[in-house]
Amino acid sequence: MQLDIIDLGLIEYGIAWKLQDTYTAEIAEGKRPPTLLLLEHPHVYTFGRKGRADNLLWSEEQLRQKGITTHWVDRGGDVTYHGPGQLVGYPLIPLGKINNDNKPPEVDYVGYIRRLEETLIGALMHFGIGAGQRSGMSGVWVQADVYSRCPRCRPEEKQKPAKIAAIGVKVDARGITRHGFALNVNPIMEYWEGIIPCGLNEPVVSLADLLYPPPLMAHVKEKVSAAFREVFLGNKIISPN
Repeated sequence: MQLDIIDLGLIEYGIAWKLQDTYTAEIAEGKRPPTLLLLEHPHVYTFGRKGRADNLLWSEEQLRQKGITTHWVDRGGDVTYHGPGQLVGYPLIPLGKINNDNKPPEVDYVGYIRRLEETLIGALMHFGIGAGQRSGMSGVWVQADVYSRCPRCRPEEKQKPAKIAAIGVKVDARGITRHGFALNVNPIMEYWEGIIPCGLNEPVVSLADLLYPPPLMAHVKEKVSAAFREVFLGNKIISPN
């Protein structure tokens, strides 16, 4: 089955959001194959459907000075950060068909999130980073023994698991996925100080914190693309139109 992987480079959040609308409509109509968008965003905080304004810690003036925009969007989850040096992936794939009565399709929403986590865990293995899932939480985490490599991180936090990738998704009424994952490759970690990420007081880490030198973004895109194909095409997760 065909899967298009499109590298959009650095692109404004609002533009990429509208592009998802266009592409998912084309996929639903059979005019475009399932698609994975890979990209980076300028500095932005996005709030999902469970977003809480009090999880934004910086003032409007601080946001302005640091060049951060904010968006309230229709994905799951709370607040997260996107910025240069972070690999964002938006899988736009059909998980099911609309029934004859035009009701939304029944899809395995949780299973889809687990597959995204599996994809990122597999990609991270290529860089010698052991990562995994945490019960009751979405995203990808490294355990304390891995996180302890981080030279900039506070000693008291190194006893905890740390989040290296966030996931927030939506499946629309046609069964097409939107939004997706954000893997921290080599972003400016200071920007997480402006929020309570995902509403959790948990440490956040990047590949650059754990590896020296950090891998190039192009190399990470290559490994994530390969892992995505293996998980979603190899296991036939993507439904045919």
